[in-house]
Amino acid sequence: MKEQIYTTVIFDIDDTLMDFPLSEHAALQNTFNDFDIPNGFIDMHDSYRAISKVLWHDLEQGNIALRELGVERFRRLFLEHQTDKDPFDFSSVYLDYLGKEAHLMAGALEVLEQLSHCKLVIMTNGFGDVQKSRIHNSALAKHFDHIIISEEAGYQKPNPGIFDYAFSEIGIESKEKTIIVGDSLTSDIQGGINYGIDTVWFNPKGNKNESAAVPTYEIKDLLEILDIVNGNYVQGKGGYK
Repeated sequence: MKEQIYTTVIFDIDDTLMDFPLSEHAALQNTFNDFDIPNGFIDMHDSYRAISKVLWHDLEQGNIALRELGVERFRRLFLEHQTDKDPFDFSSVYLDYLGKEAHLMAGALEVLEQLSHCKLVIMTNGFGDVQKSRIHNSALAKHFDHIIISEEAGYQKPNPGIFDYAFSEIGIESKEKTIIVGDSLTSDIQGGINYGIDTVWFNPKGNKNESAAVPTYEIKDLLEILDIVNGNYVQGKGGYK
């Protein structure tokens, strides 16, 4: 085994350690049922995802606040589908259901167990109360001493401010020994690049990188992180470094 390269590993949550589409599906379906729209998920999900994608991009750019986003996505959705439900009430119920959903990605626990010798950090742009609930309702909680949430930091990825906040809160001293793992090129990877730390793009579906963000490594399986951290990574298995 080669010398360990990284001693601090920052993980994104959704679509990295947790299966967000599965959580979203369950929470939305339950909420639509509560609001007497039993076919809501089938009829509105594609529109919802398109609206949500735009708003989350706006959040990353600092053009909308997180709590505003939470209501605005449903306001736009109901306007598009001519539904007279209250978007504020709907959002509140949806987030409550979402906080109860904790579905892990394949290999997530094994990776964390084998990285117990590292300082492990969660960094998420999600809703603080929702993300904390999901984490603590899962087997992830015991593996992390530090959970960095954009609402508490006052900044969201990719803004360097959230990394400044994390390094200060956690006491991280070396950027060279720190790496961030995430599925989003515009949030996780660009954020790491902006801050000058190495990055791992988790890309299980083999999506084409059409962004300007070039990750240090690219992986399809979470278990590949172990070789990266421990200095055993072999070039040509999906990575760039």
